[in-house]
Amino acid sequence: MNEETFKVRAYGFGELAQLYFPNITKKSASAQMRKWISNAKKLIKNLEKNGYKSGNRLLTPVQVKILVDEFGEP
Repeated sequence: MNEETFKVRAYGFGELAQLYFPNITKKSASAQMRKWISNAKKLIKNLEKNGYKSGNRLLTPVQVKILVDEFGEP
């Protein structure tokens, strides 16, 4: 196991996106993560039940956990 383990906490949307896509800009990473989310209808419903709205800049720890459960750890 590497020494930097992923922690579920509040993340900025772009901050989390960059963890998934470290080799592209924050803006591109955010766009790519939005595509991932928009292609997963059950995921969107689950996120929305937990307060997520498209365009949110801040993700709660619960929302981050939902994303990590869907996509795996970044």
